[in-house]
Amino acid sequence: MEPVATVATVAATTDLTMLKAIGAGIAALSMAGSGIGLGIMASKFFEAVGRQPSVEERLSSYFYIGAGFIEAVALFAFAIAALILFVL
Repeated sequence: MEPVATVATVAATTDLTMLKAIGAGIAALSMAGSGIGLGIMASKFFEAVGRQPSVEERLSSYFYIGAGFIEAVALFAFAIAALILFVL
C-alpha cells in the first residue's frame, strides 16, 4: 500500500524547493559581485597602463594574480550554489 500524499507533505516539499532556490540565488550573488570587481580591476589596470606604459610588465603580473583570486571566489560561489540546488 502506497503512502498518500497529504496537503502538508506537498506544501513542505514545495517550501523546501523554494528555500533551496532562494539559498542558491543568494550564493550566486557573489558571482555577480566578483564579475563587477573584476571589471573595475581591469578598467583601473588599463587606465594605469594608459597613463604610464612603462609599468605594464610589473602591473600585469599583479593583475593576473588578482584576477585569479577573484575568479576563484566566483567558482566557489558557483560550487556552493550547485551544492544547494542539487545535493541538499
